Order: sequence, then C-alpha cells, then structure tokens
Amino acid sequence: MAVGKSVNRIDAVAKVTGRAEYTEDDYRPDMLTAKYFRSTIAHGRVTDIDIEEALALEGVEAVFTFEDVPDILFATAGHPYSLDPHHQDIADRLILTRDIRFYGDEIAVVVARDNVIAEQALKLIHVTYEEYKPLIHPDDILDESARKIHNGSSNVIGNHSYAVGEDLDTAFESADHVLEEKFETAMVQHCQIENHIAHAYMDDLDRIVIISSTQIPHIARRIVSEALDFPLSRIRVVKPFIGGGFGNKQDVVLEPMVAFLTLKLGGRAVQINMSREENMLCTRNRHPFYLDVKTGVNRDGTLVARYVDAISLTGGYASHGHSIAAAGGAKQSSLYPRAATGYHARTVYSNMPVAGAMRAYGSPQILFAVECATDDAARKIGMDPVEFRLKNVARQGDVNLLSKKEIKSCGLAECLIKGRDFIDWDRKKKEYEQFKTGPVRRGLGVACLSYASGTYPVCVEIAGSRIVLNQDGTVHVSVGATEIGQGSDTVTAQMVAQTLGIPYEAVRVVQAQDTDVSPFDTGAYASRQAYVLSNAVYKTATEFKDKVLAHAAAMTGIDVQHLDVIDSNIVDTAAKSTVMDMKTLAIDAFYHKERGGQISAEVSHKTTTNAPVFGCTFADVEVDIPLCTVTVKKIINVHDSGVILNPVQAAGQIQGGAFMGIGAALFEQMMIDPESGYVYNNNLLDYKFPTFMDIPRIHHDFVETFEPTSGYGNKALGEPPVISPPPAIRNAILDATGVAINTLPMSPHILFETFSKAGLIQSSQTAAADSKGGGNV
Repeated sequence: MAVGKSVNRIDAVAKVTGRAEYTEDDYRPDMLTAKYFRSTIAHGRVTDIDIEEALALEGVEAVFTFEDVPDILFATAGHPYSLDPHHQDIADRLILTRDIRFYGDEIAVVVARDNVIAEQALKLIHVTYEEYKPLIHPDDILDESARKIHNGSSNVIGNHSYAVGEDLDTAFESADHVLEEKFETAMVQHCQIENHIAHAYMDDLDRIVIISSTQIPHIARRIVSEALDFPLSRIRVVKPFIGGGFGNKQDVVLEPMVAFLTLKLGGRAVQINMSREENMLCTRNRHPFYLDVKTGVNRDGTLVARYVDAISLTGGYASHGHSIAAAGGAKQSSLYPRAATGYHARTVYSNMPVAGAMRAYGSPQILFAVECATDDAARKIGMDPVEFRLKNVARQGDVNLLSKKEIKSCGLAECLIKGRDFIDWDRKKKEYEQFKTGPVRRGLGVACLSYASGTYPVCVEIAGSRIVLNQDGTVHVSVGATEIGQGSDTVTAQMVAQTLGIPYEAVRVVQAQDTDVSPFDTGAYASRQAYVLSNAVYKTATEFKDKVLAHAAAMTGIDVQHLDVIDSNIVDTAAKSTVMDMKTLAIDAFYHKERGGQISAEVSHKTTTNAPVFGCTFADVEVDIPLCTVTVKKIINVHDSGVILNPVQAAGQIQGGAFMGIGAALFEQMMIDPESGYVYNNNLLDYKFPTFMDIPRIHHDFVETFEPTSGYGNKALGEPPVISPPPAIRNAILDATGVAINTLPMSPHILFETFSKAGLIQSSQTAAADSKGGGNV
C-alpha cells in the first residue's frame, strides 16, 4: 500500500543537492535580456515618450513602446477557457500601455546584451505624463464623478448576490439578537522564493518555445496565442522545476512579452528575470476586502441568519477579477449550511498593484469576517465559542443550500473536539481569567474553515495521465498536473503504485510539464490537483493493469480473472503462486515476435464533483498592551481533507499555510500612499513577514474521512491551512482583552489605535506603574 505512507518526495534529492533545474538554469549563450520601463505615477496617460538615447546606447538591441505592440486586449487570468461568453475573463490588458493604471505599469521594454546595459538604457528613456488623481478607496472609486480607470467599466468589474435557506429578512426578524459589524483586510504579497522569470526563442520549425516558471503551462499557451494572434499549435510552453507560486503564477505575466520579443528579433532567445522589487509591485497580490457582516442568533445558540456584503479591490487590471470574491463568498454556505445565508459582492478597479489569485482565493478575506462575527455572536449570548460552533457547523449528510449537493464527508465537529482537547481549552479558560487585567493578558481563540476541491461547476475540471511500461518492469508516468513545490508528483506516484500493485520506487514521474507532450491539464490552483487527478490516475492505472494482466494471460494461458499484480509480481490468485515478475512480462511484450507491444494507457478525465473540505485553528496568545504586541504561544490546525495521501507532505502543507496565516494576521501589508498610489514597501526589508523567531511551533492533526467522489478518498489540502489562523488569533486577542480587532493585519499600530480608543493603553500603564510603585512603562 503506497497511499497513506510518508514516502520520500521524488524530487527531494534533486532539490536539496542543487541539481534541480529551474527556468534560470536553462541558459542559452546568445540570450538577450529584456527590462520593462515602468510608470512612476499610478493614474494617467503618456503624452510623449523619447527612446532615441536608449536606442543609441551600445549593446541595446531594441526598444519597444506601446506604439509597437499588437492592439489586442487579452485576459491574463489562468482560468480554463469558458464556452459561455458571460463567464470569460475580462480582456483589459495590452502587452504595453500608454494609459497608466497603477504605479509600475508597463510602458516600454528594452532589449540588451546584458542586464547592466538594459538598466542603463532604462535611465535614458524620457516620458511625459498627463496625471490624474489616483483612486484608492472604494468611496472614491465608486463615486459617480470618478474617472473611469477602464473606459466603459464604471470602475466595477462584476457583482453578484445569492440568498439561500429561509427568507433572510424573516430570519433576521425572528432572531433574538442581530449583530452588524465592519471588517477590512489588507493587500498582501505571495513572496514566493523564485521571482517571475521566462524566456522565449524560435526553434528550427519556427515555433515559439517559452520556458517559464508558471503554474499554468497549457493555459499560458492559449493566452499567448490570443495576445499575439499567433497559432496555438506553433507555441510550446515548458515548465521546469518551479520555486513556488501560491497563485502568483496563475496569471500570464511575462509569457506574452517574451514571445512577442522573440518574434520581433528573428527568433533570438530573450529573457525577462524580474527583481524582487518588480515582483512585489508588478505581478499579483491578494485582494484587499471591505466587508459588512450581519449575524442573527438565538439565545439557545442557534445561528439563524448571516449576510455578508463585500467590496473587493482588484487593482489596475482585472486579472482574476470578480471570481475571487465570488469563490470566497461561496464557502460560508458549506461551513454553516443550516442558517439562512446571503451574500452580495462587488469587485472594483483601483489604481493599486494588480490583485490576482493567492492561496485560498478569497476565502481568507471572507472567512476572517465570518469567523470573527461568529465569535462575537457567541459572546453576545454568553456561549462558549467552541460549543456554539459544534451546534451549528456542517455535518455529514447536510446539504449545501448554495450548491444543492449533499456533503458526503465531513469531520469538522471532530476537528473542533480534537483542537479543543489539544489546546486544553476548558482548563486554560479558567486559568486565564486571572490574565484579563493588567499590561499582559492571555486568551484563547478558535475559528473554522471550509474550502473546495477544485472549481467545478464554475469551471471545467479536466486532468490527463499517461502510464507507459518500461523494459525493466518499471513504469513512466506523465501528467499535466503542475508540480510547483507542493508534492503533487509524489502523490501521483503513490496513487499509481497503489492501483498497479507495484512499489512506489518503481514509478517514474516525468517532472517537467511540456505542452508538446504532457497530457492536458489546466494547472496548479484551487487545491484541485490531487482530487481532480485522482480519478484520471485511477482510471489510467486500472486500464494499464488490465492490459498487463491480459498479456500475462496470453503468455501463460491462465484465466485473466485469476491473475493479479502484487509487489511487481504477476501472481495466480487461485494457485496462490508467483507466475513471473514485471520485467519478464515487459521483455516479452516488447520483443516477442507476434504478441504484445509496448503496454501503455492514457486517460483524460473530467471531474463533475467538488468535495468540500473543513478544518479549524485553535490559538493561545499573549497580548502585551503597552507594547501593542501579540505573541502566539501555541497554535494548532486540525483538518478534514479526506484520506491523507502522504502524512509528511500534508504536515508540510499545514506548516506553510499556518505560517502564512500568522503572517497575514499580525504582520503583512502592502503600504500604499492614498494620495499618490506609491507603494512604500515593495521589498523584503520593508515588507514585514514573520521569520522563525516570530512563529511558535505549529501543531497539526487530521480527522480522516473517506470522500467517495475521489479516486482514493482524498480531498483538498494545499490552500485551506492559511484560512483560519487570522480569525482564530483575532478571537484570542478579543478573549484576552475584550477588544475586537476587525482589521488585518493586527499589527502594532492597529493595536495601538484600537487599544487607545478602548482606553486600555492608559489603564494598562497606570496598572503597571501601580504594581511597580510608580514610574514609566
């Protein structure tokens, strides 16, 4: 049995020894370097641009401006193509632009022999702007007199509403208590290790070859074809090893440009390798949200109704657009499926860096507000927040009223019980009563999450796999699913080994994705890959195994129904004997003069289900009120992600996700000047995210359920761990101080403002002074 074991990652040795080859390692001796010339304003229009000095610089091969690129608007979001025109991504981007929509927008590009010359050339380009007032805050953006960031948009990309369950107005009227609150989340950056990088060249068949650090090679191929009006069949995209993405690389950021440049320069190889500063400013970020939440609750702890109104700021271009807000808003319906639930959301343009996909895709913003409001409702009626959730959360057999689908597997209540026991909730609640006053206080918090396993029915969910028998009896596996560091290739090998009856070590997974040869798959996003791929792999492996056994029957004359594969041996189950090993069978299949042939199987499968996943976070915090700091003393994530395919990898996902969640809760924020749109901290010195010194040991646990819609009982896990730490920490701060912090991040300056308004700063200093007999704190 390979599934469920903590086998070593198939790429582990290559990565830790430095032998793994990334995009930057694919160097070509004649490769040119390209650098963008970017705007130094956030909103305006180029009225004049002078590139003559830059062109005259020795070593500069070309300079292209917005006047030289195709006049073709295209969408950058890494979504599958939709047959429904109303569901297609918004095409609002040109390869270069004269209309400036955020600080750092791409106006021109320099191509030079090397990076130093390209940087010098950028300083020789002179531009004149017509400058407009940047639109940063929703009130300004939605004002009727506001300038339209994109003509004809009204600055609104999309909006939608839903209401499920009992009539919302009736439900709120029947509730014993109704709470109304406001929440706000920040723009944060992915900060993946590998910056965006891509290069392109023309091969000997005059096809464009793009080598890119991308999560979506097949989708990138299509979008490049659209952006350049170039035949898709003459484009090849190769994804080598990738140094992380977290959603940032679920957009085409560089691929259309490098393809354009190689076309313009006679097929020469051209690379764009973005700096960290560019990567933080000019790729993608997490959408800031402004949220109003209304909650209806009865005295007995029944959650009666919930309504969320959200505004999402997508920045200067649509990217993933309204799908982020739509996807995030859908998750509350599976978390508390028995309450009347309503949602309204608008996504708007702003003169800010472009927001796109980021780990958990809108759910961290929505569920931060929902889970904070849930705690506040429990406090309102004097009920323990864990008991309140146990009374209201989803259970197996509930129906998600939005999707109208039965929840076939759900261990959320068990997750809550496990987390409560681990954190020692009941005992510490009593102990921490003595820490509710004074300068340093302690508290406990909890928050739940729900997420999905893919994007169906909103998008097509397609995955392909191919298995080929080698002459030594091992197998080669090729999948379109994109390995970006999350370990999908490893669990693919485990699933194949499990179904075929061969050791994990006998499975070789092709590491890179290449659109010329890899089966079609839409890419790494939406925590979809292990779930969507599981059925494709299961069907492929089953078909392959049937062919192996059929050949064994032809070789031996034994009834195929009595044959099986166990540990790479063909066995006669009736006689309980080993017939031959896989290598013997492979040699016969390849070289017998009459029978057989290379044994292979390939399946492309469309998944038409979407299993919800669940989990929770428990946090134990200490709040130093005079210093306005929060120390997370202990934290645990407990997840129901179905059958855990690889426990060590699953633990790694939780470690990384919870780490990011703590960062979003307490540290991370892109700082944008509301007057100019300038970004102050697009670097890793000034952008504060946690280090190992700031994070406690992150604990994890699982409640394993079996999801019947999956090939191996598994559900999503990659993104959910990031969702629930921020509200759990907020709720712990509330428990410690009695003060609700409804803004992310809960950084020292936010704590100072909030504690000052609540009168805690003064009272804490007085208490500290009294305890010391006077003096300053």
